[in-house]
Amino acid sequence: MRVLEVPRSHRLEDLAPTERPEPPAPGPGQALVQISVVSLNYRDLLVATGHDRWLSPDGRILGSDGIGKVIAVGPGVERLEPGDRVLTTILPNWISGPLTIEKRSGGLGGPAADGVFAERILLDASGLTLAPDYLTDAQAATLPVAALTAWHALTRANALRAGAEVLVEGTGGVSLFALQIAVAAGAKVIATSRSSAKLARLRELGATATVNYRDRPDWGQEVLMLTGGRGVDLAIDIGGASSLDQSILATAIGGAVSIVGLVGGLRAEIDLGEIFQKNLRLDGIETGSRTMLEEMIAWFEDRRVQPVIDCAYPVDESRDAFLRIRDGAHFGKICLTF
Repeated sequence: MRVLEVPRSHRLEDLAPTERPEPPAPGPGQALVQISVVSLNYRDLLVATGHDRWLSPDGRILGSDGIGKVIAVGPGVERLEPGDRVLTTILPNWISGPLTIEKRSGGLGGPAADGVFAERILLDASGLTLAPDYLTDAQAATLPVAALTAWHALTRANALRAGAEVLVEGTGGVSLFALQIAVAAGAKVIATSRSSAKLARLRELGATATVNYRDRPDWGQEVLMLTGGRGVDLAIDIGGASSLDQSILATAIGGAVSIVGLVGGLRAEIDLGEIFQKNLRLDGIETGSRTMLEEMIAWFEDRRVQPVIDCAYPVDESRDAFLRIRDGAHFGKICLTF
């Protein structure tokens, strides 16, 4: 069967599917899944290139977002049965409740464990959840990381409500899901991008105001102006080192900054005075539990939220898909099909 592994060179240009033996029959508590579509996340780029803490053993299978059908289940599995259409979860041990060291262990597609970018995978059935019927495979495959991260950020900051003001940055998966979820909840959204064309598309998705951060490097001040000097209730920060100071500046007294990305680097210099004078909260957001995902899916089904797909590549063209993410050319999610 075909799988997509971390290239030994850690060069994206060397990404290509390889062959592996078929997985064994499922044991107690396990399910064998035939994967149809997988969704790329920025984390996959970090794992593939061996960046910092994402350096993984040779031969590690990439990926944490996937959808497929259950082929077989092992003894003791009652939640699922063959034929079920299921989604994977990046942290299969985080079923519910607060995150703990034990629940954080075993993250798929990184240093801890093989991922889901394979034609068939053997996983603990408890880490799988039923996919929503109203979405295509490509759309549903985008939910377990990007959508759930956005959902976690919004719910944790109590911003999933009418009248809340939310800042989203860029046009990747988490940002677009945060925009769509917030708009569906009746919140007002300010969105940033360096592309005028992308800003126009963000407005089409419901952004009430947009800021071009290429033209306005101090875009936090622009956000303050757009909110009458108050700031936003929640800033969803994607850039990390390159954007955190502006996100903090743009946030209202008593608001929150959800740190969900690190496109601009891991280590940031920030103004601590701005944080304590505003009584800000910095929330580190690690995706979410399976229970959170199931709650989000039910909310999506009620409102028919439609994930934004940038494009889908066959797995044989995975190199081009990863390069598209690296270059920031995408608007929404990129998928690979088996």
